[in-house]
Amino acid sequence: MGEMGFAATKPETSGGGGLVGKGLRSMVRRRQVDSENSSSSSSSSSGHHQLAKALSVTHLISIGVGSTIGAGVYILVGTVAREHSGPALAISFLIAGIAAALSAFCYAELASRCPSAGSAYHYSYICVGESVAWLIGWALILEYTIGGSTVARGISPNLALLFGGENSLPIFLARQTIPGLDIVVDPCAAILVLVVSGLLCIGIKESTFAQGIITSANVCAMFFVIIFGGYLGFTSGWPGYKLSDGYIPFGVNGMLAGSATVFFAYIGFDSVASTAEEVKNPQRDLPLGIASALSICCTLYMLVSIVIAGLVPYFAMDPDTPISSAFASHGMQWAAYIITVGAVTALCSTLMGSLLPQPRILMAMARDGLLPSFFSDISKKSQVPVKSTLTTGVASAILAFFMDVSQLAGMVSVGTLLAFTMVAICVLILRYVPPDEAPVPSSLQEFVDAVSVQYASFHPKLEILKDETLPLLDKGVTVQLPLILKQVAEGSYTLSEEKRRKIAGWTIMLTCVGVLILTSIASSVQLSGIIRFPLCGVGGALLFSGLIVLTCIDQDEARHTFGHVGGFNCPFVPLLPIGCIFINVYLLINLGLITKRSVSLGVIIRDDRGEVKLAACRKQEVYIEPIVGKALAVRFGLELAKASSMERVCLNGKVQIGLYMEA
Repeated sequence: MGEMGFAATKPETSGGGGLVGKGLRSMVRRRQVDSENSSSSSSSSSGHHQLAKALSVTHLISIGVGSTIGAGVYILVGTVAREHSGPALAISFLIAGIAAALSAFCYAELASRCPSAGSAYHYSYICVGESVAWLIGWALILEYTIGGSTVARGISPNLALLFGGENSLPIFLARQTIPGLDIVVDPCAAILVLVVSGLLCIGIKESTFAQGIITSANVCAMFFVIIFGGYLGFTSGWPGYKLSDGYIPFGVNGMLAGSATVFFAYIGFDSVASTAEEVKNPQRDLPLGIASALSICCTLYMLVSIVIAGLVPYFAMDPDTPISSAFASHGMQWAAYIITVGAVTALCSTLMGSLLPQPRILMAMARDGLLPSFFSDISKKSQVPVKSTLTTGVASAILAFFMDVSQLAGMVSVGTLLAFTMVAICVLILRYVPPDEAPVPSSLQEFVDAVSVQYASFHPKLEILKDETLPLLDKGVTVQLPLILKQVAEGSYTLSEEKRRKIAGWTIMLTCVGVLILTSIASSVQLSGIIRFPLCGVGGALLFSGLIVLTCIDQDEARHTFGHVGGFNCPFVPLLPIGCIFINVYLLINLGLITKRSVSLGVIIRDDRGEVKLAACRKQEVYIEPIVGKALAVRFGLELAKASSMERVCLNGKVQIGLYMEA
């Protein structure tokens, strides 16, 4: 098992159920947390090479911003403004950023307390158990594999635009269709994945430096949009904000629906947590890196949104190229090249952010014995898991070359939301029922055994604790008041503490059940009110009663010495983690429901004065222009052939057509 440690279990009883019980216990057993004392000793005694401690706050910000800001922002602003938010697009980004910050707070505490490779997989193994950790680990691996392949296949069309058009790439890079198989291969995507994988094998510091350069180019393109767009806005009088239907044309529900959509633009900061083992000062740098990266991304998103929403009325935005079209409408067609460069660099940086965490999760799972030890090998020269990096790189390159994985892109969001949810649950477990296993130095173990035997004779309820789990101890072997002496001195301490832990554990579980019931039933609009409202009441009662109970009872004192001390503490516990769980579960459940009921009501027709007219598609001959149809095909899963066959028509002169969306 390498550096792994587990809580000792009681001896098996004889009988046929021993094997079954052992198997069940292996599914829920929890990994031993790496304290400062144990991690240093294990690293010195282990025969494996260690990951390089080379990352600072600047490197972490580069990884976080580069992994988060993808090319989606260059398209997302138009789609969300037209369908949900209108001119209030910046507020939607702000609300989504606050929701993402809830997960960021949880990640910051766990990453600083447990700075080891594996991210959410590692935290799940420590706080929940092996089976859940195994599930989260594979969900993350699939997320990064599919996400990296999807991003890679999106680079070649944008590169083609820089060279003059769709078919302008060299023959060895251009997409080709295999005759008879109807498979479109993308050599450019596969080559880029292999190049990035090779760069990651050189070293973490070198690859992060390269990602920083690429990210800087992307940020410069966004600053161009903000500065020159702001100048155009001031000279033109911000026409996008002078509309008759106000600042929030779709109402608060539309603005919140826009926030739920742009929330996924903040996915990527969790890549910072996967490099925790390679950070020089994880207790200080990891929280700063995560918070700074998320703040920078939110600020850039909001500034770009403010500018673009003011340059063009939201109903006139091009859903495929909103930023380029906004500049073109003011006579700056050449700005499209700068924006395309920003999109290409954003995709390349996101590709690096997708391929970076994969090998470290594989390495962590191999260390724990859940994968072959082949994946845990670390190169002596570069101090990175080269074998895991090459394995994941080749797998992603094959997917990017042969398969159009855009249909599986939703799995990226599923894996991320599962990880976010589990991290928030782990924070609650750490605060109220932290795992008790910790490595005990041999010199201290002899003292513990002697004291336990001495006091067991006159304290019948005190069990001998040899070979049993012990609460976490402070670093070193200096102990002012051993746990056993504290139990004897306080008399009823054992009973009250055991009762508190049981109450807290059951409350956390029932709160999660309440969140699941409430979000599932609230999203099932097809259910009748007789069934829906009572079940929502049950879920809401479990949720709010759990919040009240966890607020009233004391948190576990062992949390102060859990893992590496001196790091970041998540504020507003239990309110913040429970809010994080609720948001992520709601988004997770609604991922597959939005496509079934969104484009169903009609079309909004706006004339030159911005007045709204609702036209039903059955009664009037209203069609959507092909560029909108293409966006719908990608966004809502419509058939591209049907959507592309639509033609734009004019009713009563010049009109602007937008979609009426059901929130």
